[in-house]
Amino acid sequence: MKIGIIGAGSFGTALGSILADKGYDVTLWTRSEDQARSINEKHINTKHMPDLLLPEKLKADTNLIHVVKDKDMIVSAPPSHALSGILKEIKDHIPPKVPIVSASKGIENESLRLISEIFESELPGQFHSQLSYLSGPSFAKEMVKRVPTIVSIASKNEATAKRVQEIFSFTYFRTYWTPDVVGVEVGGALKNVIAIAAGVADGLGFGQNTRAALITRGLNEITRMGIKMGADPMTFLGPSGMGDLVLTCCGEGSRNRTVGFRLGKGEKLKEILASMNEVAEGVKTTLSAKNLSDKLGVEMAITQEVYRMLYEDKDPKEVVKALMSRDLKREGV
Repeated sequence: MKIGIIGAGSFGTALGSILADKGYDVTLWTRSEDQARSINEKHINTKHMPDLLLPEKLKADTNLIHVVKDKDMIVSAPPSHALSGILKEIKDHIPPKVPIVSASKGIENESLRLISEIFESELPGQFHSQLSYLSGPSFAKEMVKRVPTIVSIASKNEATAKRVQEIFSFTYFRTYWTPDVVGVEVGGALKNVIAIAAGVADGLGFGQNTRAALITRGLNEITRMGIKMGADPMTFLGPSGMGDLVLTCCGEGSRNRTVGFRLGKGEKLKEILASMNEVAEGVKTTLSAKNLSDKLGVEMAITQEVYRMLYEDKDPKEVVKALMSRDLKREGV
């Protein structure tokens, strides 16, 4: 089986590593000649995982069309803001009737489209039944180290979901399929916003009580938005909901938590982002989530305060004060 993966960041590399470990021939697309050479010759992604050895069946190529052409499955894992342009470039070269798996997370800033809406807008209708979306509590480096991991595979087409589930499932990587595409996507996108807030609390020196409060109320916000958009509320208790939220808010390997932590320590956002070699999706998603909550009339207090901190330079201490002084209300509201 030949698989093409769009994106040689940490997560694309990790998914490629699992599939190559199963014995499939996997090719990663990267824009960098140096990165491709290192993966092909040394089996190391020097930019993102310099201390980890990758499977020999995992290769890299700088030609995007070569990576998608004549493949048996395509996995898409670029940053969400780059997705639309990439799909425009490859749509005439995707083989017919092959599974297409998205592993990107986010909400497009200008259009407020979910990843699934971007795919369905940019790709012809003949591909729509082949689309699926992978999300869940899965740090890339742990996946490459073969740490037991679970994720959700969402698709509107049951046959596609089960096919992708079968291809990805392995001794240390377990998948659960669901028809709830919206729920999986909303959970995967918005947990990054809550993780920034959790990181801020840690950076300010607050304890685990505060982190638990943010996770609990954050899940409430995510679920409220998801239900408004037509998701199944039970999805938010699964891998792509509570599972991913807990990992991203608590794990030191979380890029979004790291952004928040450094903000809490007094650093400026521009400096933080300039020092990172990977995208913290939660920063852009916060803008989208704030605008989407305004548009749909969904109350999202944590998201609104994270937005004010990132985009209006509000003091992190004032953010915490604002959240703790809100009107008292019934639980679950």
